[in-house]
Amino acid sequence: MEQLSSTTIIPDAFQSARNDLTGQISLVWEQAKAPLIVPTLRLLVFVCLAMSVMLFIEKVYMGVVITFVKLFRRRPEKRYKWEPIRDDVELGNSAYPMVLVQIPMYNEREVYQLSIGAACGLSWPSDRIIVQVLDDSTDQTIKSLVELECQRWASKGINIKYEIRDNRNGYKAGALKEGMKHSYVKQCDYVAIFDADFQPEPDYLWRTVPFLLHNPEVALVQARWKFVNSDECLMTRMQEMSLDYHFTVEQEVGSAAYAFFGFNGTAGVWRLSALNEAGGWKDRTTVEDMDLAVRASLRGWKFVYLSDLKVKSELPSTFKAYRYQQHRWSCGPANLFKKMAMEIIRTKKVTPLKKFHVLYSFFFVRKIVAHLVTFVFYCIVLPATVLAPEVVVPKWGAVYIPSIITLLNAVGTPRSFHLLIFWILFENVMSLHRTKATFIGLLEAGRVNEWIVTDKLGDALKTKASVKAFKKPRFKIGERIHVLELSVGAYLFFIGCYDLSVGKNGYFIFLFLQAFAFFVAGVGYVGTFVPSA
Repeated sequence: MEQLSSTTIIPDAFQSARNDLTGQISLVWEQAKAPLIVPTLRLLVFVCLAMSVMLFIEKVYMGVVITFVKLFRRRPEKRYKWEPIRDDVELGNSAYPMVLVQIPMYNEREVYQLSIGAACGLSWPSDRIIVQVLDDSTDQTIKSLVELECQRWASKGINIKYEIRDNRNGYKAGALKEGMKHSYVKQCDYVAIFDADFQPEPDYLWRTVPFLLHNPEVALVQARWKFVNSDECLMTRMQEMSLDYHFTVEQEVGSAAYAFFGFNGTAGVWRLSALNEAGGWKDRTTVEDMDLAVRASLRGWKFVYLSDLKVKSELPSTFKAYRYQQHRWSCGPANLFKKMAMEIIRTKKVTPLKKFHVLYSFFFVRKIVAHLVTFVFYCIVLPATVLAPEVVVPKWGAVYIPSIITLLNAVGTPRSFHLLIFWILFENVMSLHRTKATFIGLLEAGRVNEWIVTDKLGDALKTKASVKAFKKPRFKIGERIHVLELSVGAYLFFIGCYDLSVGKNGYFIFLFLQAFAFFVAGVGYVGTFVPSA
């Protein structure tokens, strides 16, 4: 009897201790709730709703402008002079401007032949074009392969230059800047830039250069990206939806309304005099392309965007590569905004309207507010209101505004409309990294200048998949587990359970779905898995 009683006393003691602990936590929560948590949540809700309204107005405004552009067919050819370049019997090929084509690359084993081949295949008088391959590769084998490829095209009569340097200072910006120092560049009028995975069509220069030739106020002609691997996996489809909106709406609106937009870093042609007047390439941030575009715009130069001219490119298909890319694309603009805000305000060469557009719309709303409101509001603050029913989020802020914004984003890729729910969940997951990167950029913290080249696979995935089809893929747990995503997923799952059991908000369906999305990303089950060599 004594043994039996002792075994029953131990569980009772644990139960009693657990009840005491639960009671203490509940007491602390109730004591802190009214004076601290509820006012803080209300303030955060107010701030998030204000940011949501900013983003909503920006999206609706761009929707109105793009509708006007499409209805009235305000094509670049109508806003600027465009005539095909004609042969001149007397001048011969000298009637054609001299074009430099730059291809910066770094250990691009899988795609170097594609980009070099496409650049060498551009239709233009052979004595009026120079192809410059800027190879920063650290892998000597790849370096040799790239050099041999350049020699192969040179033997066919192509004016191609293979350039290397003894360091990687400034990364891509440093390579482009170093490439401009060569004596043969001085004879060039324009420079076309293509990243290592981009493949322009042969008529690319015929369609872009006339805008620069006939309009001396134009500094940049930007083409649209076309994704060759958008159907590779669900993650590439999600990327396509986001980027198609950027190219279909944001770039088009910027070009039509303000003659300004962010240079995409590739698939564009610059007037060399404008590039030099703006101060050339700078490596102070990880978005050297945007930096150059803003500086050139502040000096009064205009940009032209051609939505019907598409250049083939590759989307990152592994989650690791995509996370690194999004860190750079989010951290860089925030850091550039911090460094250039006062310069934009003080400049006198552009109108107040254009300054407002660059500062408020281009930088603040699209590059900062958009990231913060997506993660902070929908993944942190809105779920937290479940625990504090006193904090009421109006339906227009919780449902109507995000629904309209989502639908407006979907117009860029009609074929993926049925994937809208997946896109929302995926974008919310990625907003975690974008928000983190935005704060790093604004505060200039540790990883502010981190530059990791986005892996390109080319045909490597198909090759490896066929060779290793009989082997079971192996990976290290540490490479696939992401603690941040798992932590947010656990937070949302807990809130969802609470809302389902005792809450009154009815958010639990969204919370469970979003928690599942974070869990999936947290275990690395996103994108394409590439077997190790």
